[in-house]
Amino acid sequence: MANLFWKQKDKKTLNLLSTPFVSEEEFERVIFETKEILEDVFLIKRQIRGGKKAGIPDIIGIDNDGNVCIVEMKNVSIDASVIPQVLAYAIWAQKNPDSIKNLWLEAPEQPEDIAVNWDNYEVRIIIIAPSIESSTLELVNTINYPVDLVEIKRWVEGPNHFLLVNKLEPERPKKVKTARGLGVYDPEFYESHYNKQSVKAFLAFAQETEQLIKAKGWPLETKFNKHYCGFKHGFFNAFGIQWSSSKSFAFFFKLPKSVAEKTRPNGLKMDRYDDQWKQAVYKIDPSKTKVKTFLPLFQKALEHITGKAE
Repeated sequence: MANLFWKQKDKKTLNLLSTPFVSEEEFERVIFETKEILEDVFLIKRQIRGGKKAGIPDIIGIDNDGNVCIVEMKNVSIDASVIPQVLAYAIWAQKNPDSIKNLWLEAPEQPEDIAVNWDNYEVRIIIIAPSIESSTLELVNTINYPVDLVEIKRWVEGPNHFLLVNKLEPERPKKVKTARGLGVYDPEFYESHYNKQSVKAFLAFAQETEQLIKAKGWPLETKFNKHYCGFKHGFFNAFGIQWSSSKSFAFFFKLPKSVAEKTRPNGLKMDRYDDQWKQAVYKIDPSKTKVKTFLPLFQKALEHITGKAE
Protein backbone atom coordinates (compact mmCIF):
# COMPACT_ATOMS: atom_id res chain seq x y z
CA MET A 1 0.00 0.00 0.00
CA ALA A 2 1.47 3.36 -1.06
CA ASN A 3 1.86 6.42 1.15
CA LEU A 4 1.26 10.00 0.05
CA PHE A 5 3.07 12.75 1.98
CA TRP A 6 1.11 16.01 1.70
CA LYS A 7 3.40 18.90 2.57
CA GLN A 8 1.33 21.98 3.35
CA LYS A 9 2.91 25.41 3.61
CA ASP A 10 3.35 26.43 7.27
CA LYS A 11 1.44 23.32 8.38
CA LYS A 12 2.37 19.83 9.43
CA THR A 13 3.06 17.18 6.82
CA LEU A 14 0.22 14.67 6.45
CA ASN A 15 1.07 11.01 5.83
CA LEU A 16 -1.84 9.46 3.94
CA LEU A 17 -2.38 5.81 3.05
CA SER A 18 -3.84 4.95 -0.33
CA THR A 19 -7.60 4.43 -0.10
CA PRO A 20 -8.95 1.79 -2.49
CA PHE A 21 -12.40 2.22 -3.94
CA VAL A 22 -14.98 0.22 -2.01
CA SER A 23 -16.67 -1.17 -5.11
CA GLU A 24 -16.60 -1.01 -8.88
CA GLU A 25 -19.74 1.15 -8.71
CA GLU A 26 -17.94 3.71 -6.52
CA PHE A 27 -14.89 3.58 -8.78
CA GLU A 28 -17.05 4.31 -11.84
CA ARG A 29 -18.97 7.06 -10.07
CA VAL A 30 -15.84 8.93 -8.94
CA ILE A 31 -14.27 8.70 -12.41
CA PHE A 32 -17.46 9.84 -14.14
CA GLU A 33 -17.85 12.75 -11.71
CA THR A 34 -14.23 13.77 -12.37
CA LYS A 35 -14.77 14.70 -16.01
CA GLU A 36 -11.22 16.00 -16.42
CA ILE A 37 -9.93 12.40 -16.47
CA LEU A 38 -11.76 11.54 -19.71
CA GLU A 39 -11.69 15.13 -20.94
CA ASP A 40 -11.85 14.32 -24.65
CA VAL A 41 -14.61 11.68 -24.43
CA PHE A 42 -18.36 12.29 -24.40
CA LEU A 43 -19.93 9.31 -22.63
CA ILE A 44 -23.18 8.46 -24.34
CA LYS A 45 -24.17 5.41 -22.33
CA ARG A 46 -23.35 3.50 -19.17
CA GLN A 47 -24.22 -0.13 -18.58
CA ILE A 48 -25.16 -0.92 -22.17
CA ARG A 49 -27.14 -4.13 -22.26
CA GLY A 50 -28.56 -6.12 -25.13
CA GLY A 51 -30.60 -8.82 -23.49
CA LYS A 52 -28.25 -11.70 -22.71
CA LYS A 53 -25.92 -11.07 -25.63
CA ALA A 54 -22.21 -11.40 -24.90
CA GLY A 55 -19.55 -9.05 -26.17
CA ILE A 56 -21.44 -5.82 -25.49
CA PRO A 57 -19.57 -3.15 -23.48
CA ASP A 58 -20.81 -1.57 -20.26
CA ILE A 59 -19.62 1.94 -21.16
CA ILE A 60 -19.37 3.62 -24.55
CA GLY A 61 -18.53 7.12 -25.73
CA ILE A 62 -17.39 9.29 -28.63
CA ASP A 63 -14.17 11.31 -28.47
CA ASN A 64 -13.27 14.66 -30.01
CA ASP A 65 -11.98 12.94 -33.14
CA GLY A 66 -15.24 11.07 -33.75
CA ASN A 67 -13.84 7.72 -32.61
CA VAL A 68 -16.16 5.27 -30.84
CA CYS A 69 -14.67 4.62 -27.39
CA ILE A 70 -15.08 1.39 -25.46
CA VAL A 71 -14.41 2.15 -21.78
CA GLU A 72 -13.66 -0.81 -19.53
CA MET A 73 -13.25 -0.14 -15.81
CA LYS A 74 -12.04 -2.71 -13.27
CA ASN A 75 -11.63 -2.06 -9.55
CA VAL A 76 -8.86 -4.66 -9.32
CA SER A 77 -5.35 -5.09 -10.64
CA ILE A 78 -5.58 -6.37 -14.20
CA ASP A 79 -3.34 -8.30 -16.54
CA ALA A 80 -3.36 -9.34 -20.19
CA SER A 81 -6.46 -11.50 -19.69
CA VAL A 82 -8.60 -8.35 -20.04
CA ILE A 83 -7.57 -7.92 -23.69
CA PRO A 84 -9.75 -10.69 -25.22
CA GLN A 85 -12.76 -9.23 -23.39
CA VAL A 86 -12.26 -5.67 -24.68
CA LEU A 87 -11.43 -6.98 -28.15
CA ALA A 88 -14.85 -8.64 -28.22
CA TYR A 89 -16.37 -5.27 -27.29
CA ALA A 90 -14.38 -3.49 -30.02
CA ILE A 91 -15.50 -6.01 -32.64
CA TRP A 92 -19.12 -5.54 -31.55
CA ALA A 93 -18.73 -1.76 -31.88
CA GLN A 94 -17.18 -2.13 -35.33
CA LYS A 95 -20.01 -4.36 -36.55
CA ASN A 96 -22.92 -2.44 -35.03
CA PRO A 97 -22.74 1.18 -36.20
CA ASP A 98 -26.53 1.50 -36.26
CA SER A 99 -26.79 0.53 -32.57
CA ILE A 100 -24.15 3.07 -31.56
CA LYS A 101 -25.65 5.76 -33.80
CA ASN A 102 -29.03 5.24 -32.10
CA LEU A 103 -27.41 5.63 -28.68
CA TRP A 104 -25.73 8.81 -29.89
CA LEU A 105 -28.97 10.26 -31.22
CA GLU A 106 -30.77 9.45 -27.95
CA ALA A 107 -28.04 11.02 -25.79
CA PRO A 108 -28.96 14.35 -24.16
CA GLU A 109 -26.73 17.41 -24.67
CA GLN A 110 -24.70 16.07 -27.58
CA PRO A 111 -21.60 18.19 -28.29
CA GLU A 112 -22.17 20.13 -31.50
CA ASP A 113 -18.54 19.99 -32.61
CA ILE A 114 -18.22 16.19 -32.85
CA ALA A 115 -18.62 14.68 -36.30
CA VAL A 116 -18.84 10.90 -36.59
CA ASN A 117 -18.49 9.08 -39.89
CA TRP A 118 -20.93 6.27 -39.16
CA ASP A 119 -19.84 4.38 -42.28
CA ASN A 120 -16.17 4.36 -41.39
CA TYR A 121 -15.21 5.22 -37.80
CA GLU A 122 -12.30 4.08 -35.67
CA VAL A 123 -12.80 2.18 -32.42
CA ARG A 124 -10.66 3.20 -29.45
CA ILE A 125 -10.32 1.09 -26.29
CA ILE A 126 -9.84 2.72 -22.88
CA ILE A 127 -9.00 0.47 -19.92
CA ILE A 128 -9.00 1.98 -16.42
CA ALA A 129 -7.91 0.19 -13.25
CA PRO A 130 -5.96 0.87 -10.02
CA SER A 131 -2.99 -1.05 -11.43
CA ILE A 132 -2.16 -2.70 -14.74
CA GLU A 133 0.44 -5.45 -15.03
CA SER A 134 3.22 -5.20 -17.61
CA SER A 135 1.89 -8.23 -19.51
CA THR A 136 -1.03 -6.05 -20.62
CA LEU A 137 1.35 -3.53 -22.17
CA GLU A 138 3.12 -6.25 -24.10
CA LEU A 139 -0.11 -7.61 -25.57
CA VAL A 140 -1.44 -4.15 -26.52
CA ASN A 141 1.39 -3.83 -29.05
CA THR A 142 0.07 -6.83 -30.98
CA ILE A 143 -3.52 -5.73 -31.63
CA ASN A 144 -4.94 -3.44 -34.31
CA TYR A 145 -6.98 -1.08 -32.13
CA PRO A 146 -5.61 1.98 -30.32
CA VAL A 147 -5.65 1.30 -26.57
CA ASP A 148 -5.35 3.72 -23.64
CA LEU A 149 -4.21 2.07 -20.41
CA VAL A 150 -4.90 4.30 -17.41
CA GLU A 151 -4.03 3.57 -13.79
CA ILE A 152 -5.93 5.52 -11.13
CA LYS A 153 -5.14 5.38 -7.42
CA ARG A 154 -6.79 7.38 -4.65
CA TRP A 155 -5.83 8.96 -1.33
CA VAL A 156 -8.42 10.53 1.00
CA GLU A 157 -8.00 13.16 3.70
CA GLY A 158 -11.29 14.38 5.14
CA PRO A 159 -13.40 15.71 2.25
CA ASN A 160 -10.36 15.86 -0.07
CA HIS A 161 -9.71 13.16 -2.66
CA PHE A 162 -6.30 12.88 -4.34
CA LEU A 163 -6.33 10.92 -7.60
CA LEU A 164 -3.09 9.76 -9.20
CA VAL A 165 -3.73 9.32 -12.94
CA ASN A 166 -1.01 7.47 -14.83
CA LYS A 167 -1.36 6.77 -18.53
CA LEU A 168 0.84 3.82 -19.48
CA GLU A 169 2.66 3.92 -22.79
CA PRO A 170 3.61 0.60 -24.44
CA GLU A 171 7.24 0.36 -25.48
CA ARG A 172 7.87 0.49 -29.19
CA PRO A 173 8.64 -2.98 -30.51
CA LYS A 174 12.22 -3.52 -31.65
CA LYS A 175 11.11 -5.07 -34.92
CA VAL A 176 9.62 -2.79 -37.52
CA LYS A 177 5.95 -3.57 -38.01
CA THR A 178 2.97 -2.06 -39.76
CA ALA A 179 1.55 0.92 -37.90
CA ARG A 180 -1.72 0.19 -36.17
CA GLY A 181 -4.61 2.12 -34.79
CA LEU A 182 -5.05 5.83 -35.39
CA GLY A 183 -3.26 7.39 -38.32
CA VAL A 184 -0.35 9.78 -38.44
CA TYR A 185 -1.67 13.32 -38.37
CA ASP A 186 0.77 15.04 -40.71
CA PRO A 187 0.26 17.67 -43.46
CA GLU A 188 -0.73 14.97 -45.94
CA PHE A 189 -3.48 13.72 -43.63
CA TYR A 190 -4.86 17.19 -42.97
CA GLU A 191 -4.77 18.13 -46.66
CA SER A 192 -6.92 15.08 -47.42
CA HIS A 193 -9.58 16.29 -44.97
CA TYR A 194 -9.36 20.09 -45.01
CA ASN A 195 -8.71 22.99 -47.38
CA LYS A 196 -5.02 22.98 -48.36
CA GLN A 197 -4.45 26.68 -47.78
CA SER A 198 -6.17 26.43 -44.39
CA VAL A 199 -3.94 23.48 -43.49
CA LYS A 200 -0.84 25.61 -44.06
CA ALA A 201 -2.23 28.32 -41.78
CA PHE A 202 -3.34 25.77 -39.15
CA LEU A 203 0.14 24.21 -39.00
CA ALA A 204 1.79 27.64 -38.94
CA PHE A 205 -0.30 28.67 -35.91
CA ALA A 206 0.49 25.37 -34.21
CA GLN A 207 4.22 25.86 -34.83
CA GLU A 208 4.17 29.46 -33.60
CA THR A 209 2.29 28.42 -30.45
CA GLU A 210 4.81 25.63 -29.86
CA GLN A 211 7.68 28.12 -30.21
CA LEU A 212 6.05 30.40 -27.64
CA ILE A 213 5.66 27.46 -25.25
CA LYS A 214 9.35 26.58 -25.61
CA ALA A 215 10.43 30.21 -25.15
CA LYS A 216 8.41 30.38 -21.92
CA GLY A 217 9.71 27.02 -20.70
CA TRP A 218 6.19 25.73 -20.08
CA PRO A 219 5.89 21.97 -19.37
CA LEU A 220 3.61 21.20 -22.30
CA GLU A 221 3.79 18.65 -25.10
CA THR A 222 2.39 19.11 -28.61
CA LYS A 223 -0.02 16.41 -29.76
CA PHE A 224 -1.70 16.40 -33.18
CA ASN A 225 -5.07 14.65 -33.49
CA LYS A 226 -7.63 14.18 -36.23
CA HIS A 227 -9.58 17.36 -35.47
CA TYR A 228 -7.21 19.43 -33.34
CA CYS A 229 -3.68 20.10 -32.14
CA GLY A 230 -3.48 19.99 -28.35
CA PHE A 231 -0.81 21.27 -25.99
CA LYS A 232 -0.85 18.82 -23.12
CA HIS A 233 0.30 18.85 -19.51
CA GLY A 234 0.87 15.14 -18.96
CA PHE A 235 -2.38 13.39 -19.86
CA PHE A 236 -4.51 16.53 -20.29
CA ASN A 237 -4.88 19.45 -22.72
CA ALA A 238 -4.24 22.95 -21.39
CA PHE A 239 -5.18 24.58 -24.71
CA GLY A 240 -5.00 23.92 -28.42
CA ILE A 241 -6.19 24.68 -31.94
CA GLN A 242 -9.23 22.87 -33.31
CA TRP A 243 -10.85 22.64 -36.71
CA SER A 244 -14.31 24.25 -36.92
CA SER A 245 -14.92 23.42 -40.58
CA SER A 246 -12.91 22.42 -43.65
CA LYS A 247 -11.56 25.99 -43.90
CA SER A 248 -11.74 27.48 -40.40
CA PHE A 249 -10.15 26.76 -37.03
CA ALA A 250 -10.01 28.27 -33.56
CA PHE A 251 -8.04 28.37 -30.31
CA PHE A 252 -9.56 26.55 -27.34
CA PHE A 253 -8.59 27.04 -23.69
CA LYS A 254 -9.49 24.63 -20.86
CA LEU A 255 -10.77 27.21 -18.40
CA PRO A 256 -13.80 27.75 -16.15
CA LYS A 257 -16.31 29.99 -17.91
CA SER A 258 -16.01 32.72 -15.26
CA VAL A 259 -12.23 32.92 -15.72
CA ALA A 260 -12.49 32.99 -19.53
CA GLU A 261 -15.06 35.78 -19.43
CA LYS A 262 -12.84 37.92 -17.18
CA THR A 263 -9.71 37.37 -19.26
CA ARG A 264 -10.02 39.61 -22.33
CA PRO A 265 -6.52 40.55 -23.55
CA ASN A 266 -6.58 43.46 -26.00
CA GLY A 267 -10.35 43.29 -26.11
CA LEU A 268 -10.46 39.73 -27.47
CA LYS A 269 -14.01 38.43 -27.64
CA MET A 270 -14.79 34.80 -26.89
CA ASP A 271 -16.66 33.14 -29.77
CA ARG A 272 -18.43 30.68 -27.47
CA TYR A 273 -18.03 28.62 -24.31
CA ASP A 274 -18.27 24.84 -24.65
CA ASP A 275 -19.91 23.56 -21.44
CA GLN A 276 -19.45 19.89 -22.37
CA TRP A 277 -15.68 20.18 -22.83
CA LYS A 278 -15.28 23.08 -20.36
CA GLN A 279 -13.35 25.22 -22.80
CA ALA A 280 -13.43 28.74 -24.21
CA VAL A 281 -13.24 28.99 -28.01
CA TYR A 282 -11.81 31.92 -30.03
CA LYS A 283 -11.98 32.04 -33.83
CA ILE A 284 -8.70 32.50 -35.69
CA ASP A 285 -8.44 34.82 -38.70
CA PRO A 286 -5.13 33.79 -40.35
CA SER A 287 -4.70 37.29 -41.82
CA LYS A 288 -5.25 39.14 -38.54
CA THR A 289 -4.87 36.90 -35.49
CA LYS A 290 -1.57 37.10 -33.58
CA VAL A 291 -0.58 34.22 -31.32
CA LYS A 292 1.05 36.51 -28.73
CA THR A 293 -2.26 38.31 -28.23
CA PHE A 294 -3.50 35.19 -26.43
CA LEU A 295 -0.61 35.09 -23.94
CA PRO A 296 -2.81 35.88 -20.87
CA LEU A 297 -5.19 33.07 -21.86
CA PHE A 298 -2.29 30.64 -22.37
CA GLN A 299 -1.03 31.52 -18.90
CA LYS A 300 -4.46 31.19 -17.27
CA ALA A 301 -5.03 27.79 -18.91
CA LEU A 302 -1.60 26.57 -17.76
CA GLU A 303 -2.26 27.77 -14.21
CA HIS A 304 -5.64 26.03 -14.25
CA ILE A 305 -4.33 22.69 -15.52
CA THR A 306 -1.43 22.69 -13.03
CA GLY A 307 -3.64 23.75 -10.12
CA LYS A 308 -1.69 26.98 -9.57
CA ALA A 309 -4.59 29.31 -10.31
CA GLU A 310 -5.58 31.60 -7.47
